[in-house]
Amino acid sequence: MTKRSSFGTAALALALVFGPSCDDDDDRRCEIGTNEGCDEGSFCEEVGDGTTDCYCSVLDQTGCEEGLVCERIDVGHSGCFAPIFIKGRVFDLTNDAAIGGAHVLARDANNVAASGVAITAADGTYTVDVRATRTADGAVIPQDITMRADANGFQTFPTPPRVALPVEVSNAAGDPPTIQSASTEIGMLPLPPGDRGSISGTVNAPRPGGTLIVAGGGMDGGGVTGVSHTDGTYTVFNVPAGPASVRGYKVGLNLSTASGTVVANDTITGVNLDWVSDAVARIDGKIELVNPGDGKETSVIFVVREAFIPNVASGEAPPGLRVGHITGAFAINGVPDGNYVVLAAFENDFLVRDPDTAIGGTDIVYMDVAGASETIPESFKVTGALDVVRPDNEEPVSSTPELVWVDDSGEDHYEIRVYNAFGELMWEKLDVPGVSGDHEVTVTYNDNGTGMPLVPGMLYQFRATSIKQGGSPISRTEDLRGVFLVQ
Repeated sequence: MTKRSSFGTAALALALVFGPSCDDDDDRRCEIGTNEGCDEGSFCEEVGDGTTDCYCSVLDQTGCEEGLVCERIDVGHSGCFAPIFIKGRVFDLTNDAAIGGAHVLARDANNVAASGVAITAADGTYTVDVRATRTADGAVIPQDITMRADANGFQTFPTPPRVALPVEVSNAAGDPPTIQSASTEIGMLPLPPGDRGSISGTVNAPRPGGTLIVAGGGMDGGGVTGVSHTDGTYTVFNVPAGPASVRGYKVGLNLSTASGTVVANDTITGVNLDWVSDAVARIDGKIELVNPGDGKETSVIFVVREAFIPNVASGEAPPGLRVGHITGAFAINGVPDGNYVVLAAFENDFLVRDPDTAIGGTDIVYMDVAGASETIPESFKVTGALDVVRPDNEEPVSSTPELVWVDDSGEDHYEIRVYNAFGELMWEKLDVPGVSGDHEVTVTYNDNGTGMPLVPGMLYQFRATSIKQGGSPISRTEDLRGVFLVQ
């Protein structure tokens, strides 16, 4: 009989799911290529020593009994298990009001969708079932996922510098196994007033789920993003009224470009993106760690240029266009055609891109990919970051908070800037004196009287840069640290 591991919901008990196969006396239980001997939806793979067997499909989610999902097994092949559910609530960060109709999904460390898209109920609640690698006996391998949410009239969560708290899927408990915690509660920021509408359509391509959709924008950014469901359907909210191009990005896929004219407070439908070809471009590069301090390794992401935020040098990487655990050379395969900004050391890892523009390897890298593989000609210089002390991690503060970071040895002075959650500069002070014999630098917001008032309920970020004698930067705080909420 053909064996497909399963993980039942009742008391999380293990059971074997049996299906028709070839003769049990034959080591070749099925035929690779034709899948003869397997149930519909299963496929035939070699097990070893010439033996074959039938397995469910993780990519297509076929070959399992109703109520079970196909998951990867850490020792190879796949099996059918009870799904893991994540439950939570989406709400307005400024007043705790529920947000109905928001689109929510889970993603892994590389922004690859780990679930389908769920739509919140009127009370803001949602439930998604997530993919998770298992052991052969059904136990969940420890792994973090994060949540993303999009809603009409609200900024996408997370938009840098905000980060989503990791959810450890192996902590799922109960029958069915479920996670509901502070990390699954999603607070969203209302957007400023403006004429905006929505665009919806379908990605017509193999395995379209999780495709990053970018509507509008250009070489100077300004685009708005959404994510497609497992069936390829998508909605991008909050697109500025007027003509807008729509593009889709996912590792391994080249998609057509579509367009439409957005009408305020309305939704354009049928803006479909079609498969054009497989994306085969490989991009090679290298990072160079210089005075890394506590940093050991870093990551590189490819941000879609149409949705890049130049003022704070941040943006979102499409699924699969990230590589982590880098200490030297790196490569990303299957990069779709498009315009990108390549960012090194963007995530929280005690490292930053070296801010000293007087040396090579410190400029932001722009790349236009058109099917051909390329090598980034110059190494990214990465150095140890200035450590943020407070405020951080969306800590609530007063309207004139103290901004504190660890002193950098060898500095002449510091520059500090504060941005709101939309990337707008609120205040800067470019002559913060260096300190001597102290391990921390403390500055009170707007102590020189040149800043804008901070609004209660809004998120902000401070960024500090150390400057050496002569004016060249030495280091700075990390791209995603120093975020605070004004009470």
